[in-house]
Amino acid sequence: MNSEAVTDVIAQQEWLEPVETGLQKAVHSAFDAGGQAGRKVEDFLHGTWLGHPLHVVLTDIPIGAWTMAAVLDAADAVRGRNSSGAAADAAVAMGLISAVPTAIAGLTDWHKTDGKSRRVGLVHGLLNITATALFATSWALRRRKSRDAARICGWIGYALAFGSAWLGGDLVYGEKIGVDHANRQPLPSNFVPVMPDADLPEDTPHRAEVNGVKLVLVRRDGRVYALAETCAHLGGPLSEGQLQGESIVCPWHGSRYALDDGRVLDGPSTFPQPCFEARIHNGQIEVRMHSQYIRHELASAQG
Repeated sequence: MNSEAVTDVIAQQEWLEPVETGLQKAVHSAFDAGGQAGRKVEDFLHGTWLGHPLHVVLTDIPIGAWTMAAVLDAADAVRGRNSSGAAADAAVAMGLISAVPTAIAGLTDWHKTDGKSRRVGLVHGLLNITATALFATSWALRRRKSRDAARICGWIGYALAFGSAWLGGDLVYGEKIGVDHANRQPLPSNFVPVMPDADLPEDTPHRAEVNGVKLVLVRRDGRVYALAETCAHLGGPLSEGQLQGESIVCPWHGSRYALDDGRVLDGPSTFPQPCFEARIHNGQIEVRMHSQYIRHELASAQG
């Protein structure tokens, strides 16, 4: 199946634009209304504490549970008896329970996307909602002892969940949602000149390049900082970002990184920004790979 052809068709569905815009604004407003607490909840749901998106971890639970339910139901249908009914029912219930936090984490990630990814992500979510509704119906039918109808309902729900998972895979591997976009190409271990010291103003991010690596340089309170210029979240230009204290905020989706070591202070990014050492020497700003990286490479070579 040509995934690009499928997602291109989805991207052309302009009638979805009011839905995605309205939902995106609603999610954004909900987190903003929570103030600092809302920001912490949002970062937790993005997975900034985990080092990669939380949503991709949670998806394994409902998909795994519903796969087990589908297999057990199929085995009982073939054998003409209900020996695995209780186990299948428990798997359906587990999938329903885990689908709630999975959907919330996915919605949190989705509202920080745009363009084709936003539209495909919306269809991915709508398919998951429909699949979950069918499994909820299947659960209700199981409680009423309508086993055959419950199985059919569950199998249809599983087919939709499988299709949605396929779209989710394309969002990751095709649209690069949830992957690290930062250029992690290493710099030399020795300091190399980047630009004249006089050309870097105070408190103004400045784009530079050395050995093919794009950097953002910042002079803050007399100290010069250097980070990779391409945001790890979705590739935004940090040189166009805003400074907040000892941090820089991506202009695209608001990820905030510490200037001194590139750690994530606010999501949606879950990946730290590559950080480099910078100094002023003979009127030039010079940079090199961070000393922690150098020590790691030396230890690896000696080990």
